[in-house]
Amino acid sequence: MGKTLYLECYSGISGDMTVAALLDLGADRKVLEETLQSLLVNGFRTEISRVKKSGLDACDFNVILEHDNHDHDMEYLHGHDHDMEHDHDHEHAHDTEHHHDHEHTHAAEHHHHDHEHVHEMGHHHDHEHTHEKEHHHLHEHRGMREITEIIQGSEMTDRAKKMALHVFDILAHAESKAHGVNVEEVHFHEVGAIDSIVDIAAIAVCMDNLDITDVIVPVLYEGTGFIRCQHGQIPVPVPAVAHIAEDHHLKLKITDIQGELVTPTGAAVVAAFCTSEKLPEDFSILKSGLGAGKREYRCPGILRAMLIRTESADAKLTDTVWKLETDIDDCSGEVMGHVLKLLMANGAREAHYMPIYTKKNRPAYTLTVICKETDRENLENLIFAETTTIGIRREKMQRTILKRELCTFETLLGKATVKICTLPDGQIRCYPEYDSVAELAERNQISFHEAYDRIRGYWTTER
Repeated sequence: MGKTLYLECYSGISGDMTVAALLDLGADRKVLEETLQSLLVNGFRTEISRVKKSGLDACDFNVILEHDNHDHDMEYLHGHDHDMEHDHDHEHAHDTEHHHDHEHTHAAEHHHHDHEHVHEMGHHHDHEHTHEKEHHHLHEHRGMREITEIIQGSEMTDRAKKMALHVFDILAHAESKAHGVNVEEVHFHEVGAIDSIVDIAAIAVCMDNLDITDVIVPVLYEGTGFIRCQHGQIPVPVPAVAHIAEDHHLKLKITDIQGELVTPTGAAVVAAFCTSEKLPEDFSILKSGLGAGKREYRCPGILRAMLIRTESADAKLTDTVWKLETDIDDCSGEVMGHVLKLLMANGAREAHYMPIYTKKNRPAYTLTVICKETDRENLENLIFAETTTIGIRREKMQRTILKRELCTFETLLGKATVKICTLPDGQIRCYPEYDSVAELAERNQISFHEAYDRIRGYWTTER
């Protein structure tokens, strides 16, 4: 049975904070490091350490780049007058004529930066690199196609790959809206994107490793004011975060802290994984973890993550699902039956269709699908591809569900799988799974009903 994660975002949320909090919860560090090594990108290493934040011991996750290892979240985000009080005037000098001239579009917590560095050695940064031998660096840019190849080519589990790509998809759509370009035109600069790729991949690996299936995020605390970008100053929440909050109905609470608490990656993580905005009235904390942020604001700069369990006295849980619906008047029953099988095989929590009559008394079907946010877009694409519909309605819904878990045990008929549900009054019910019943009925040459009853009887006796 999957675990429930509660993210307490009083200091906001970012990619590195999330990875650190999940590691502090017990995500396997070795699994994470080995998986990150399989990513088809070079030029980085990771560092996991313990730090003090407001006197509290917290885990810190840091992506260290081999080149241009500037923290795009901090040092060049606010300029010399932000809370960190870094002495950056955006004019530095190096001793080689090294110029930079490239534009960045970052879909994570990395923004456009336009800075000039002049150091004693005559190394000039205007995003145009010039060396003594007039050697120019043309940085590779990656779009969603390239990032998909990186994720798919890694040794991440299928579930983790799906998680990571979903986060990137949310970021890409937000950046496309912010910059007024098609999603296919959103590109992530090589240097600025490596840490984004690593952060997001690491989050997916840790979520999968901890077997997180439900995530509760009541509200995101955000700062105020402005941050610097290539085109001047932009307001907080930054456009990408605002678009993600708009598209995915995230709750924001604006504080008086000057600065950016919620990064685009952080917002995308919440949008991708959050299943509920409401904590149960009674729960127990199985384990807690603290992830450290890099920025120094008046707030502690930590993300607290908790693995929680609902008390048996309150067996009801709430989560968030999407309801997809479309009316189809030119598909046969055979096609609709085929579509149902495909929908269930690709993540739908429930799917059904019913006959209706539409305008001009045309016979038709209404197809209804219940799914999680992570599966919504894929299921919509499947419906468009496999039916003749030209439009799909969708609605985000809250639902109340009973605690349940799948249990497999040996019976005289063979190995059987059942679903165990706990009612609010503590009663437990057993529901044998259809596929298991059908397989055992055929194997033992008995009726479906007999197999069903015998499995339930074995479970009652054995438990």
